[in-house]
Amino acid sequence: MKRRMFLAGLSATALPAPRIAQAQGTRVLRFIPQTDLTVLDPVWTTVYATRDHANMVFDTLYGTDRQYRTSPQMVAGHVVEDDGRLWTLSLRDGLLFHDGTPVLARDCVASIRRWGQRDPFGQALLAATDELSAPDDRTIRFRLKRPFPLLPAALGKLPSTIPAMMPERLARTDAFTQVTEMVGSGPFRFLADERVSGARVAYAKFDRYVPRPDGVSDWTAGPKVVHVDRVEWTTIADPATAAAALQSGEQDWWNYAASDLVPLLRRAAGLKVEALDPSGLFCLMRLNHLQPPFNNPAIRRALFGAINQTDFMTAVATDDPSMFQVPTGFFPHGTPLASDAGMAAIPREPDYDKVRRDLRAAGYKGEKVVFLAATDPAFVKSLADVGADMLQRAGMNVDYQVSDFGTMITRRVTRAPVEQGGWSAFMTALAGIDMLNPAVQAQLRGNGANSWIGWPDSPRIEQLRDEWFQAPTPEAQHAAARAIQLQAFQDVPYLPVGQFSQLTAYSRRLSDVPRGYALFWNVRKSG
Repeated sequence: MKRRMFLAGLSATALPAPRIAQAQGTRVLRFIPQTDLTVLDPVWTTVYATRDHANMVFDTLYGTDRQYRTSPQMVAGHVVEDDGRLWTLSLRDGLLFHDGTPVLARDCVASIRRWGQRDPFGQALLAATDELSAPDDRTIRFRLKRPFPLLPAALGKLPSTIPAMMPERLARTDAFTQVTEMVGSGPFRFLADERVSGARVAYAKFDRYVPRPDGVSDWTAGPKVVHVDRVEWTTIADPATAAAALQSGEQDWWNYAASDLVPLLRRAAGLKVEALDPSGLFCLMRLNHLQPPFNNPAIRRALFGAINQTDFMTAVATDDPSMFQVPTGFFPHGTPLASDAGMAAIPREPDYDKVRRDLRAAGYKGEKVVFLAATDPAFVKSLADVGADMLQRAGMNVDYQVSDFGTMITRRVTRAPVEQGGWSAFMTALAGIDMLNPAVQAQLRGNGANSWIGWPDSPRIEQLRDEWFQAPTPEAQHAAARAIQLQAFQDVPYLPVGQFSQLTAYSRRLSDVPRGYALFWNVRKSG
């Protein structure tokens, strides 16, 4: 029986945790995130719940609008000298951390260094940097080996992981160790004592936050003005329960509305359903390059013949073709670097007999494929169901292991063999903004042990990525991106399976909801 048939009988009693009593008149925005907030550190993971949390608690030196234009945020401005090799950034007056201490340049320098160890854009920036220093409390100085005109874009990037500025004492934590104390300078304070794992997290307006005094508020650029006193996240894994809570007024905003419940939500008079992020979600199967069988590039290449992108997209976006884009290569459909280079590798209809022959010829001998799946968000489980079926139909020995999302993201960082708790593959979906170009797409790196989870090693992709950074014109960048995509079809850092529009649903009591992903400044709540 379909989930929507149960909605009328569901009530607020289905919510997972009691609400903490609030003072009369407190303006509270209640939000259902796509997954539970299991990781707090914005440098340690690319998970979107962590990114959305980080944008509330931390601020960034620059912001980015929906046209991908960068403008100063924490910085008042910058001066560029020495033919682009010397950048001097000046912090705004009045910036404070949540513990009341002032934001100093040395805090920012330490934060940039930590972020730059993990983030691909940050790695490129630091590789081009000769010296990063704080000559005084308000000045950040970059002495570069070569011009790096994308410096503001790096320090104001939208995609995970965001370059969050934190106190120096926290930023000195090893980049591969999680920071759990949340002290930022952003518009909201994290209320650690109200966190209930698997159920709820809460934030309070930071009354001493000073919004940028000029510019237009757009995505993470411009003034960040808070109009609510609190934001409460309630984790509701079951989509029908989430929809019922939204309809009843128990919740104000459901970040990732389940596609099969969208028609019902659209008919509800008090709700609005729309796609806030025009870049959509880019879906892929990530393979473990360290362990058999996917340490063999010929086996990885053979799987292209098994992909039916329409099957994947129908599972997450219904059969409405206006809600998804296929075929999709290694850059999002409709973006400047998207191309047809190498796309013949993905057939219109899979020939599984041929795929099985190709796998045997490539050396597959029935090794176990531990395929990880998460029950939340719902679309990730749907992608995983199709992915596991695809591998089984291709003749692979699939061990399909399903857990909650927090357990999966913890397990997938292990590099051990499958016999020792390791893994072989998993499905994920990333915002199109995370995949726009080689600067932000961590999944397309080929730097081995320093790559994103899966750890592909492709010196040629790395070389082409450097060429993209140094390309003098948009035409040269596009040519370099085509070459990267062709090489990706050879080295297979992941299998692209399509791109779809993710809808969000929220109460009409909310107004001025920002475009893009979930942001909580400038939102107003009436009633």
